[in-house]
Amino acid sequence: MTADVLGADYETRTLPLGGGGVSATLVRRRARPATRGAVLYVHGFADYFFQAHVAEHFTARAFDFYAVDLRAYGRSLRPGETANYVPDLAAHFEEIDAATRVIREEDGHRHLVLLGHSTGGLITSLWAHERRADDVIDALVLNSPWLDLAEPWLVRTVGTALVRVVGRVAPRLVVKKGLGPVYGESIHVDHHGEWDFDTTWKPIEAFPVLAGWLRAVRRGHAAVHRGLAVAAPVLVLHSGRSHLHAKRWSPEAMTADTVLDVEHMRRWAPRIGRDVTLVQVDNGMHDLFLSAEPVRKRALAEVDEFLDGI
Repeated sequence: MTADVLGADYETRTLPLGGGGVSATLVRRRARPATRGAVLYVHGFADYFFQAHVAEHFTARAFDFYAVDLRAYGRSLRPGETANYVPDLAAHFEEIDAATRVIREEDGHRHLVLLGHSTGGLITSLWAHERRADDVIDALVLNSPWLDLAEPWLVRTVGTALVRVVGRVAPRLVVKKGLGPVYGESIHVDHHGEWDFDTTWKPIEAFPVLAGWLRAVRRGHAAVHRGLAVAAPVLVLHSGRSHLHAKRWSPEAMTADTVLDVEHMRRWAPRIGRDVTLVQVDNGMHDLFLSAEPVRKRALAEVDEFLDGI
């Protein structure tokens, strides 16, 4: 482990992956002592781990906290790599496997909570389904998971069929230049938010959306819609409402999910596993843990209550 950009209490470790110089990065903050086990956090698209207050929350409750910056994201983005791109979301199972090996085998944790946000919520759900017989995790917590495309019906159907073809023959074709500035401006301290993060790793308007990556995401969505069989208890947190497709920031963006449709979370989350709890966090932004202080405290309190009950 080496020192991390978040400061003295954080360490990082490179996780080599499948050859070709590809790697992920594992971030760790220790509890003193870690009597309850560990939490592993997986970020979303155009994102990386910078939410130090989340790590502090869990270490104060006797969990060692870990976060993985996936390949081609954040700390793991290497010169020449296409930012945030994989042609199959299952590629990211390798970094979650590597992280859980470190946590369980090297650091000796018997209990592990997996925490996923947005695209990370989709990836962790798919991973937990595939590893359900291995008894690796004790709980899965999802913060505004991406379970369907936040677009009109025609785009979700005909558009998806087109992406399946284009994503296979021209996987690096840009299908969308970014996600727009509204969410980024809602959270960054230089605009309307509270949070300081590296905009080379997390641009205000996100990275371009590539056809091959979107094809992979839609295949993941389809798997969720068919039904997963995650064995561990699942908590799904989501905002009370969405405010989608706005071109410019407005105060409304500070109290709604401006990235995903919360109705999709309500519809599809029950298909993740046999023990799924949904909790609505009113006035939450897309990342509930970056919302206004009363909102993020409530979201974290809901996680605490859930973990206390398992």
